[in-house]
Amino acid sequence: MNNPFELLKTRELYFADDPSSQVDKAFSLLGGLENLKVERGHHANSLIIHYSLEHYTHEGLEHALTKEGFHFKENLLGKVHKQLVHYCEDVQYHNLSTPEHPTKKNESEVFAKVYENNQHGNHNGAPPLKDLREYK
Repeated sequence: MNNPFELLKTRELYFADDPSSQVDKAFSLLGGLENLKVERGHHANSLIIHYSLEHYTHEGLEHALTKEGFHFKENLLGKVHKQLVHYCEDVQYHNLSTPEHPTKKNESEVFAKVYENNQHGNHNGAPPLKDLREYK
């Protein structure tokens, strides 16, 4: 990961309408977590969370809230969106521990090494040019 800002995420959590007090409870619960910022969402039953993949994932936060008894709004489009977010964050998270391939920083150096190791000139089996000149 070259850009640390790619790790910063902003997501909106949509809670089910019942029970009606769960948004306030989730707000206070999430507000107590370190390295996580929470604010009221654009809708009455939503919260906006800001976090880094170094500390949290969307899937992990939703799973923890579900274990605490919170219910999320479920519809087909929402489920597809969640699965896509979970997959993308999972890939990004696992790429954090993958060392960067050395060719990404040293492209010109790698090209020079490859060029040095390749044979150059005419290697098609024809006699060298100077031998042809001396041939009479």
